[in-house]
Amino acid sequence: MASKKTKKVKLLKGEKFMYGLVICLLLAIPMFNVYTSSLLSKTNNEVEKLRDNIESQELVNQSLAMQVDELASLENIQKVAEEYGLSYINGNIKIISAE
Repeated sequence: MASKKTKKVKLLKGEKFMYGLVICLLLAIPMFNVYTSSLLSKTNNEVEKLRDNIESQELVNQSLAMQVDELASLENIQKVAEEYGLSYINGNIKIISAE
């Protein structure tokens, strides 16, 4: 029996570079995907924290607005005027709003 000689195929420099580049891309793309997913998750967590802060601040603002309305009520104005010995004259009252 005669043994068959196999020829070894040599790769060109350009082919080696192409294969190396493809292998690097096959390794880098999943790593990049994981990295961007983690950045997105981190950003979403920060957004949720900011939304919670905004909601709590809105509740505080509503509470303060209610207190302002209570303090600006007609009964309260008359009570304060009586405490300081002032008379209540509706024409002398000016309402200033920041809006």
